[in-house]
Amino acid sequence: IAKKSAFIIDMDGVIYHGDRLLPGVPEFVDWLKRENKKFLFLTNSSDKTPALLSKKLERLGIEVDEVHFYTSALCTAQFLAKQHPNGSAFCIGEIGLITALEEVGFTITDETPDYVVIGETSRPELYNYTTIQKAVNLVRGGAKLIGTNVDVVDKVEDGFAPACGSLAAPVEAATGVKTYYLGKPNPLMMASAQQRLGSLRSETVIIGDRMDTDMIGGLEAGIDTLLVLSGVTSLEE
Repeated sequence: IAKKSAFIIDMDGVIYHGDRLLPGVPEFVDWLKRENKKFLFLTNSSDKTPALLSKKLERLGIEVDEVHFYTSALCTAQFLAKQHPNGSAFCIGEIGLITALEEVGFTITDETPDYVVIGETSRPELYNYTTIQKAVNLVRGGAKLIGTNVDVVDKVEDGFAPACGSLAAPVEAATGVKTYYLGKPNPLMMASAQQRLGSLRSETVIIGDRMDTDMIGGLEAGIDTLLVLSGVTSLEE
């Protein structure tokens, strides 16, 4: 792994659990900087902007500029901007998703949007029966259903939490429409990350904690992968 010049690194379950930094992370980040490695923190979470992720790591004792972060929200926004320039979306999600969409020229609205975009949130004012019902009716009315990532559960400090795939499930069930998911393991996410790094596949390694997203995404993109057991995957699995 030391011979690789570019690193794509998952965050949840690899760098931290919630607000708890995992052992060895400060030393690893110091090594990346000292050896002048190219690196990008790649997260399927869509709730935070790169600036907020940078500030979070700073609070945990690690300084990393926001250019080193790429989220499923950014991937989703870039994809939708190409599909429908200056389009519109009804969003269920946090500031990271809304900001990403607005930055590519999208309008956030609940009046006949082009897309219903679902990310992650634990706040009941953002995800509740009313917002689910609104999403269902908009999709039934013709809006395309998009999810920022396929994850159904995330590892958090006190156990596990429902993720994007779980939040989108009721809308799928009530409409019969399958969500199109961006984020890992969608090859677009890995290709976008590699493009940002400016690295060759042979020079790059993906480090993650999930077989179903990180490892599969890397294999499908033709990039070497390294599985860590600090997140949702156990040795028995």
